[in-house]
Amino acid sequence: MKLFRALILFSSFASLRSLLRISTRFAVLAVSLCSAVIPHLSFSAQPDSAKAPTDRANLIWIMADDLGYADLGCYGQKVITTPHIDRMAAEGMRFTHFYAGATVCAPSRSVLMTGLHHGHTRVRGNSGQTNPAAQALKPGDVTVAGVLQKAGYKTALIGKWGLGNVGAAESGLPRKHGFDYFYGYLSQHHAHNHFPDYLWRNESKEPLSNIIVPVGEDGAGYATEAIHYADDLFADDALKFVSENKAQPFFLYWSMVIPHANNERGKILGDGAHVPDFGPYADKDWPKQDKGQAAMITRLDSYVGRMMAHLKTLGLAENTLIVFTSDNGPHNESKHDLERFNPNGPYTGIKRSLTDGGIRVPVLTGKEQLKHDFLYWEFHEGGFKQAALYQSRWKGIRSGGPDAPVHLFDQQNDVAELTNVAEKHPDIAEKIGTYLKTARSPLAEWEPQWKAGGKKSKK
Repeated sequence: MKLFRALILFSSFASLRSLLRISTRFAVLAVSLCSAVIPHLSFSAQPDSAKAPTDRANLIWIMADDLGYADLGCYGQKVITTPHIDRMAAEGMRFTHFYAGATVCAPSRSVLMTGLHHGHTRVRGNSGQTNPAAQALKPGDVTVAGVLQKAGYKTALIGKWGLGNVGAAESGLPRKHGFDYFYGYLSQHHAHNHFPDYLWRNESKEPLSNIIVPVGEDGAGYATEAIHYADDLFADDALKFVSENKAQPFFLYWSMVIPHANNERGKILGDGAHVPDFGPYADKDWPKQDKGQAAMITRLDSYVGRMMAHLKTLGLAENTLIVFTSDNGPHNESKHDLERFNPNGPYTGIKRSLTDGGIRVPVLTGKEQLKHDFLYWEFHEGGFKQAALYQSRWKGIRSGGPDAPVHLFDQQNDVAELTNVAEKHPDIAEKIGTYLKTARSPLAEWEPQWKAGGKKSKK
């Protein structure tokens, strides 16, 4: 028997049917983006009090925050070292044409949890403090954690949540949506601060020794006395959860914060890459922002290495599926040099872009995946925008209004999406444009607010 490790950058946990049926001799991972499969799962969910089956694979979903497609050595990174994740790729599987559920944090995580694509999932944007209830799951929303919990899995979320908070958004608290245990950040703004003065354990605040300058009212800010690094604590807690639940099937959603920037620190101090040390990059002739960004990614890689070694020590390696991914494309909010690292590889755009640099993911599979005529995304910041991928080749992007022309890109011949070919292929542009009008279900909290104008492309 062998541990199969999946490296799925920015992917959705959308096709869980095969995961839930994996035995100790599993050989494939079939993951399919943007399909509402959770309502169609056909396994025997046992009552919570029933004895959990012992022949099911443990599931560990490790998700980085704002990690780019090419931030890893196994996807072309030349400057930053990621030996443990590179070994995962060598021993497991790599996906090279896969997509996040969204191009920013909250909706990507909503797609991940619900298995519903961006036009149907509950949370469709980052509403934050302006409308917290819009960024929360609601009673009745089906999540992968809930499905697994009912099937007899012990479930835990360690790290960043972003789909519910105390107060107006408490309908989305993790333990109301299938998690037996939670440790980390509820608010994504709080999660900007890598050295916070408290974290949540279930619904209780646990103080930390960090002294911070607060920015806003939800825990964001930056540390002036930085002692406890949140992701170090999450790594320790993730290993502890595995140890304590080794005798039963478990699902661990390990949602790291790095390499996300501390946006507030970046704006005020000019450096959002706050990390305990610069590691192997300390002696580089680089700005501190670049050293910090690289150090965060290598530190993240070390956590993955610790978990792989821990599973082997506990004798769980042969019955545990590890999936590694990121929630969306790379950021530039630490004030680091994107050109030094080339985190989006050959693709155009970064986080918040509907071009592939903002949503492209590598993914792993050992057999034919379910085919989709269309994959769908939308974006609500700075004016509503929509995008769809047709037949795995044609990317259509619309901004400026519901009847605005679709900008069409042939990804087979133009991976960087630089040339608008709508005039050469009007039938395909029209087909995508028609689909975009019907792709989403109405949701009062996320009604489109179109803004005149749009992206200009070469013809």
